[in-house]
Amino acid sequence: MVSEGAEGRRSGALRAEGALKALTSGPSSPDRVRRVLEQALVFAEAAFVAVYALGEDRDLLCLAESAGVPRTMFGLREAYARSGCSPVAESHRSGSQVWLGPEDPAEDGEERREQVRDFSLAVLPLPADDKSGGCLLAVSERPDGFDTEDRKCLELIADAVGGPVRAGSPERGELPADAFSLAMDSGRIAVGDDILELFALDRAEFDGKVETLLGLTVPEDLPALMSVVEADHMSLGDRELEFRVLQPSGPPKWLRLRGRLQSGGEGRSARLEGTVADASTLRSDVTDVARVQRLAAKLATAGTVRDVSQAVVSALRRPLQADRIALAELEGDRLVVTVLDPPEPEAWPELWRLEWRSEWPDAPVRAMPTLAAALSEGRAHIWPAGTALEPALADVGPGGLAVLPLPAGNRMAGACLIGWDTPHDFGPDERALLTASAGLAGQALMRAQAFDAEHELVGMLQRQLLPRRLPELPGAVAVARYLPTTAGLEVGGDWYDVIPLPDNHVALVIGDVQGHSAAAATLMGQMRTALRAYAVEGHPPDVVVSHANRLLMDMETDLFATCCYVDVDMEEGSAWYVRAGHLPPVLRHPDGGTTVPEAEGGPPLGVVAQADFPMSVLRLQPGTVVALTTDGLVESAETDIDDGIDRLAHELSLSDPAHLGLVADALLGNAQRSDDVALLLLRYDGMTLRPQRESWTVWRVPEAVGHTRRFTRRTLRAWGVGRDDTDAVLLIVSELATNALVHTDGQVRLDLTLLDDRVRVSVTDSSPRTPVKPTSIGWEATGGRGILLVEAMSETWGTVPVSGGKQVWAEYPIDRS
Repeated sequence: MVSEGAEGRRSGALRAEGALKALTSGPSSPDRVRRVLEQALVFAEAAFVAVYALGEDRDLLCLAESAGVPRTMFGLREAYARSGCSPVAESHRSGSQVWLGPEDPAEDGEERREQVRDFSLAVLPLPADDKSGGCLLAVSERPDGFDTEDRKCLELIADAVGGPVRAGSPERGELPADAFSLAMDSGRIAVGDDILELFALDRAEFDGKVETLLGLTVPEDLPALMSVVEADHMSLGDRELEFRVLQPSGPPKWLRLRGRLQSGGEGRSARLEGTVADASTLRSDVTDVARVQRLAAKLATAGTVRDVSQAVVSALRRPLQADRIALAELEGDRLVVTVLDPPEPEAWPELWRLEWRSEWPDAPVRAMPTLAAALSEGRAHIWPAGTALEPALADVGPGGLAVLPLPAGNRMAGACLIGWDTPHDFGPDERALLTASAGLAGQALMRAQAFDAEHELVGMLQRQLLPRRLPELPGAVAVARYLPTTAGLEVGGDWYDVIPLPDNHVALVIGDVQGHSAAAATLMGQMRTALRAYAVEGHPPDVVVSHANRLLMDMETDLFATCCYVDVDMEEGSAWYVRAGHLPPVLRHPDGGTTVPEAEGGPPLGVVAQADFPMSVLRLQPGTVVALTTDGLVESAETDIDDGIDRLAHELSLSDPAHLGLVADALLGNAQRSDDVALLLLRYDGMTLRPQRESWTVWRVPEAVGHTRRFTRRTLRAWGVGRDDTDAVLLIVSELATNALVHTDGQVRLDLTLLDDRVRVSVTDSSPRTPVKPTSIGWEATGGRGILLVEAMSETWGTVPVSGGKQVWAEYPIDRS
């Protein structure tokens, strides 16, 4: 085996010489150089080979053609300075060969970055008397590098490439008659005479712009053609496409484009070079390879089952000149119709209308034995006009019916029915198109079913995590809207919340978790729950957000979140807000003016463990609207976020805040839907009846309860409360204050509130333990009656956790008659 391999290596140069003669003896073609280079991959066992040629300004040696693995694996550039110290420049200037092995030291690391320790490099000048030629560069990953036989092969390949080679665009006279060269940045194109004839253009009237040629193509084929001639959608490599071009008279002509995107070098435009030929004689109007290609491209991006169905209908109905197409999913033994084209019920059999009515929900397969047989066999069935079929199918295609089972692996994903009203002849080309389309549609339908199921699961999760309804607020009205993105199937982590707090405060929260996935939606629910829990404990906004940040850091997730938290005091008409990497609120004032507060914010949640979240104040007049939103409403690929906020403020200024729901709907009407959108609006109206409040710190002194009773008596007298009601309230205050002093440590605070003929007594202490009402008390017991007395004297009572402890409260109705 070793001797045979050595013998094969010794004959490599001879075999390469024969292959190169065959390539160069025929007519010239745009891909000749690349085909020559590919021989180095075979006979010299190179991993990468390329030709560097002089650029248009002749100061750079630019990559003109290459073959093999990507050049970036070896740190090779698209261009080298002609006057630099790179091996390419040295070989070009000296006209000599450069052979570098892994052991050779690198000189000038910036220019010789390609010299690493695990491959060998060869650079050979191309033949040119005036040094206007380029260089052949080859890379070998073999441990022994290029041996003598390999070097002979590379010399033969360099001679076969010839010179001079130019990296720039060819002049028109240098192009073959069927070739073209398109500059991807400017859209300037050089074309041969045969191509102009195919487009029915004269040389004198052609302006050299690719738009002129695109304007002569059939509009239906233009998107596929644009995907080839737009650089943003391309990568280096070969392209092949069929399209139609309009003619002065008669039907459009089919053309076939073959091309290759070439790198333009450093600072130079990439070029698409290739040929265009007449493909009309190779195909009929139905056997459209390009149409199947476009169907595959559409199905690859189709997200939902309906998207897949629409793509199949648009790809088949017009070319087949069908009168109706139905596509349905197979779920168990039932067909669930996803698309009917045309959609009008009158276009379909009367039996379908009687069975399915206008909703077209589903149909059992057993009701159509012919269809069931086609699905069980798993192949397309075609019945010409006059075939005896069951009524459910006969009227779908009286002139001919095609039933396409849509296979997906080892199961059937669904079926497609195509019908004609007039007799239709089914040719072999048409049958081939139907079979190819069915295979593509089946695979896409299975993927779409899985995506739809995931989307529904995540969507249901998010709907469960968002508030079902917003609470009624004292002195304000709030509305919220949420729109999922239409760009993909996964749901994001946008959320909102409205949290009623004690003392007529309300917290407005809006946030956005990074990404679009089930993980983002789950984390959104966790963050919303955490913020709500911290808020109801009575923490100020900065503490609430700080706690949420620490919680997210402790969860050790790769995701982060942004949020804006606003604590609104309904009595005072003021608000404190905190931003954690989120958009600021937008205020619409009663006079129609709008402002976007410029205040410092903190980083997103989950990024910095010890982060500061500064608070900022807002002043609210009755009639002020506070708008909170996520970036999906104000930012897109076409819109800067600052411009989007300005637009939101302008639209808010033109709105009528009296109908807040209509305002929210109008604002969402302009959403780009490339991202999730959450919107929360609050109109502050002010409280018509504000409660009266007083507070007292209960000091731990022997007469603490007595001082507390005297403070309560003075407060109730000032509020005009009668003596009998005052005595009852004093008893409640005494019991609650005594329990707090006896059973807890730390500070104790008494809060008295009068609103709507109701006195609320609240005692706050530093113990989180809730008082327990005894189930029974014996005559000898010395305690436990306080809570029973509070329950007996008050109309209602309870306890809530607050920051650092709890608050026990009781309400007593007073008589003002």
